[in-house]
Order: sequence, then structure tokens, then C-alpha cells
Amino acid sequence: MLVKSDWKGGLLIMEETLIELLPKIVSEGRKETEQILERLSSPYRLGLQTNEFIIPAKDKTATLLDANNNIVLDKSWVNRLVYGDNLLAMQALLAGDEASGLHSMRGKIDLIYIDPPFDSKADYRTKIKLPSGDIEQKPSTIEQFAYADTWKDGTVSYLKMLYPRFALMRELLSENGNLYVHVDWHAGHYVKIILDDIFGKNNFANEIIRRYSVGGKSENFFAKKHDTIFFYCKDINNVKLNSDDIRIPFTPHKQDRSGKNYGGRMGIDEEGRHYVEKWGTGMKKLYRYYLDVGKIPEDVWEFEGDTVDLNKVNKLLHEIKALFDNGIMHDDVWDSQTIQSAARERTAYATQKPEALLERIIKASSNENSIVADFFAGSGTTGVVAEKLNRKWIMSDIGKPACMVMRKRLVDQEAKPFFYQAVGDYQKEVFASNKVYKRIGDLAAVVLGLYGAIPFSADQCSTKNAGYIKGGRTLVIVDSPNKLTGLSSLKKAIELRESYLGGWDKVIVLGWNFTFDIARVISELKEKDDRIDVQVIPPDLLEKLTKKSTYNKLVKSGEIRFSSLQYLTVKPIQVIEYSDTEEKIIVTLDNYILLSPDALPLEDKYKDTLQDIIASDPISLIEYWSVDPDFDGEIFMSRWQDYRENEESDSDPFKVVNTATITVAKKEGKRNVCVKAVDIFGFESIAILEV
Repeated sequence: MLVKSDWKGGLLIMEETLIELLPKIVSEGRKETEQILERLSSPYRLGLQTNEFIIPAKDKTATLLDANNNIVLDKSWVNRLVYGDNLLAMQALLAGDEASGLHSMRGKIDLIYIDPPFDSKADYRTKIKLPSGDIEQKPSTIEQFAYADTWKDGTVSYLKMLYPRFALMRELLSENGNLYVHVDWHAGHYVKIILDDIFGKNNFANEIIRRYSVGGKSENFFAKKHDTIFFYCKDINNVKLNSDDIRIPFTPHKQDRSGKNYGGRMGIDEEGRHYVEKWGTGMKKLYRYYLDVGKIPEDVWEFEGDTVDLNKVNKLLHEIKALFDNGIMHDDVWDSQTIQSAARERTAYATQKPEALLERIIKASSNENSIVADFFAGSGTTGVVAEKLNRKWIMSDIGKPACMVMRKRLVDQEAKPFFYQAVGDYQKEVFASNKVYKRIGDLAAVVLGLYGAIPFSADQCSTKNAGYIKGGRTLVIVDSPNKLTGLSSLKKAIELRESYLGGWDKVIVLGWNFTFDIARVISELKEKDDRIDVQVIPPDLLEKLTKKSTYNKLVKSGEIRFSSLQYLTVKPIQVIEYSDTEEKIIVTLDNYILLSPDALPLEDKYKDTLQDIIASDPISLIEYWSVDPDFDGEIFMSRWQDYRENEESDSDPFKVVNTATITVAKKEGKRNVCVKAVDIFGFESIAILEV
């Protein structure tokens, strides 16, 4: 396959093929990995910021409560769901942060399963169900950047993205650790070459074929009916599969389409007894032979016929006994059906994998209390299954919709308490090349122009992210698209307002993505200082800026609109005495003010639908909300949760309940109740009320 070819001067100029480019991909990947590992010991190492400590409302983990019914957070181990770029998340895990209770995870993870994106042409939009009809959300700006970087040069960019990530995964794996990489035909053969370079060809254990029955039809080629899972070991000499956990009990080696095995059908009846059913001569009589596991049965029950030939029966039962005693080991071809539409585990997430598939992998390559990780977590099947199998887990994903699905799914299955975190510093400029840094600066200058601000010259502002409104003393600052705008960003903006080029009357910060507590931060800052404003850059702006010529058209049309942030309001908290030691607090949602539809990642055809909902029933836009009845100002401890499609609390799948009633220990003095809401687009808002 040629990367590119062209005719010049009558000659065919053939550029490098992908095979020829692999040495460069490897060289650049090694260099990037070395730089990352060197930075881990520097003062600028990345950390994880805790967004929410989730204690599922159904959870009855008594060890979290002290004698006064207050939560005691044991940081020795807490499962973690991390939102953000997995390259940054893994750096934070390797570096550790003793102050927050996160020890370095270098060499601590026993199993990593990943299911990275396969197809450069995949549609990463998210379908959102609303009472008035479905709408589709485009990816967030951070996601758009990630996808653009991953596929800008096709498979070459994809492999460049994967190399340092695979290298960091190897650093995280224990000496007994295993890596499973789920790929398909798009780039799987090239991915294996990269894995061979990082892990060593001798540590390659299996190429597992995951065979399924749906999809893949074509009249032009053989139907594509399988994915591939590459299984690598940190050190193959230290690895042994948990064979007892991955044998197939009570299942013979061969089975025909009718389900008959060794002349009979095996099953378990309503009383839990194992049996083999065998048809008699002429298929007119059915005999059922009941079996005890590991024993030849002494009794034979007979249906619709005379006594059978005991010699034949005993021969059959001897064969069955061997299977009952030992089962059979899985080979490297796995039949794995897709998730049925009515299955309880189905989340409607596009790339969701069956729980049975992950159960097989986790049982084979980890033990109870082992740490299992997934850095392309998607719908969260890895963590869900790890939770059920009593493993510790870490999951991360760059998609907000994915993190919403995972958070709800874990709460729904009564998971043990877990952290929901984000990478504390999203400035990729810290580790990106000068080329990327320059591009972000150029983008900031474009945003300033669209806002109506005049950018400062390069001498005045080398980062190109600041400008001013002509005819006044208003400073405008554009935050990076790879950063979460929060308290530190606004404090820096205020400092620049006071000191930069002689000082300014007001500063406006334009941001792409925001910390979950941004509404509270702005409110608290404005109580002391009303000369700062924060506005949202339209998330679909990057899609509209595909050509330089587009900029002038957008300026003339005036269609780019910047908007204020969303926020949540809650009615006054009610307190009801419940007992001598406990009381009930009642929290009721009041209103939710969403961003203007023009500032959301939506196509125009969906904006009118959304505007109607904003006007008539804004609370129906809330996807998930939770309550911390004793917020300490640092860690939001979610003691109660509700979310759309939680049918235990409400039969309406499109709405959350409006009121939460929570029993808490009585408390002297004031109580700060913190309420968090996440809307259908993944934007988060909090409200804090004093009781």
C-alpha cells in the first residue's frame, strides 16, 4: 500500500509505504516515551483531580461510616474512573500523588484490556433520547482534537498515537502482568508489529480470534465475522493462566447445530441437577440420565420407554464424567455473540463488548483483588465485570458520553464506592511539540477575531492567546482547547487584568472546556470582583474552520455566538427530625439553565427541538444528579444518585426524579449540602446550600 503517489514531469514519484515508515514511527514513539518517563520525576508531573467520590445509594459498605454515621475515606485503595486523555491519565498513575492517596502504579497492574478505536471513518456522535425525539451530539472539542490527531495521516497517525500508550502500559504492568489488545482488520497486523517492538516478540502469547455471527455481509468478499485480540505478557516466563477458571465445565468438545453432544443433550434442571438426555432408537423415546458432578450415577431415570442398554449408558456416562471432572480448556478461537437488544447489560454504546468476553479474560489473567485496567474504557464493561469478580479496577476514557454511561452503569450495579476523576492539567503544551503549540496559538488568534477582539502582536503576547476590545479597556483571553478552564485560569486572568500592559478595566475569558465547579468558582469570584466574565466558545467552531477562507465568511455572517455558562438552582433545603441521632434532608431541584443551543455541539436541525425543551422543561435535560449532604469544600462525596433510565426511582426513562430524601446523622452547627447535575451533553454544574 502506498501512502501517496503523484506524477511529476512525466515520472511517477512513489512516496514511502507504511512498512517503510514503521522505523520512523518506532523511533519517534521511543523518543516521546523517554521524554514522558523523564518528566515523571519533575515538579511538573501530572496529577488526578477528584471530581466526585461516588458511594452508590444502594451500597451498604459499613466500613465507610464511623460511630457517628459520618463517612471515613480510606485512600489505601479506591477504584478509579478517569475522564481525559489516557496518555495523561497513565502519566498521572505512574507518577503517583501521595498527598491524595494515589501511590505510583508502576508495576502494580496485573491485567490491562483495551479496545482502541478501529476505524478512521467511524462516526463518534452520540445519540441522545428525549421525549420529543432523538438528537445527535457531536464530540467535545477535546475529543475532536484527539480524533483528528489519531487519524490525520490515516494508519500512520493511529500507530503514532498507540506507541507511547503501549509503552506506558508496559511500565504499569506487574512482572506477572498481561495485556490484551482488541483490534480488527483495519490495522491489526501493524499494531502487532508495534507491540512486538515494545513487549518483545517472545512475550507474545496468543492471537485470539473472537468470532461472531452478525454483520459483515458482502457479495464482493468473504464475510468479515471476527475480531482479533492480541495477548502479550510483561514476561512470558512469569505467566500462567488460571486454567481452572477458564475451563468450560459440562460442555463437550464438539456440539452440532441441534445441540446434541456425544449422542445426548446435557443440561441442568430446575432443582440444579445435571443430566444427559438421549433419544432412543428411531428418535421415539427420550431417556434422561441424572449425574452427580465427578461421579458415575447409580440411578438412571427413564422417560417413555423400556430399560435401556446399560453398557451403552455406562460408556456414555464415563465420557461425561471426564468432562465433569476436568472440563476443557478454551483454545484461541472464541465464539462470542453480540449483545442482544433486550439484554440487561446493553447500554446502546456503539462499541460495547459483551460481559462474557471480559469475564473470560479477567478470570484467566487475574486473581481476586488484582488490579485490572482499561484505558479505552468506552461503556465500562471491563470495570463492571472486574467489580463482579472482586477485582480492583481503573478505567479511563476521553469521551464525556462514555464516562456518563460508565458512572450510571456502576451505580446501577451497586458497585463499591469509586472516584470519578479528571487529569488535573490538560495543557498538552507541556509535552507536545512546538508545532502543536503553535497551532493552538494560531487558533486562539482566530477565536479572538471572531469574538471581535484585536489580537496583540507577537512581541506583546508570544502565546497569541490574548487581545483587546477596540475603543475600551477590556482584555480578552482565549484558553487552550486542551485545558479545563477553572479557578487557576481565572485567577491568572485577573492577575493579567491588573498588570498586563498597564492594566485593564475588565477581563473576559473564552473557554472550550470547564472544570465541574466552574459555576461556583465564577459566583464566588464575582462576589468580590465583578470585573471578570467567562464565556463559552462554540464547540463546533473547529469543524467550521476547515479552511482559512472560512474565517472571513464567519466574520461577515456573524453566526458564531459565544454564550454564558450553564448553572443549576435548588430550592431551599428542608430538614425533618427522624430520630434522636438522625434527620432527613429533602433536596428539590428548582431550575437548570443550559447553554444556548448555538453554543452546543449540535447540527442546526436539532437546535429548535432543544430550544423548546429549554423553554418548557429544562430539568428534563439533566442526565444524572447526585447529592453530598456534608460537603467539606474539597471532595464531593456523592451519597445519593439518580439518573435517566433508573426505573427503580421513576418509571419515566426520559427524566430524573426532582426530589431526593436522604437520612443523615444529626450535626451541630451548619451543614453544607452540595448538589451536582450532569446534563445530556456532559456539562456539569453544582449548587451549594447552607442549612
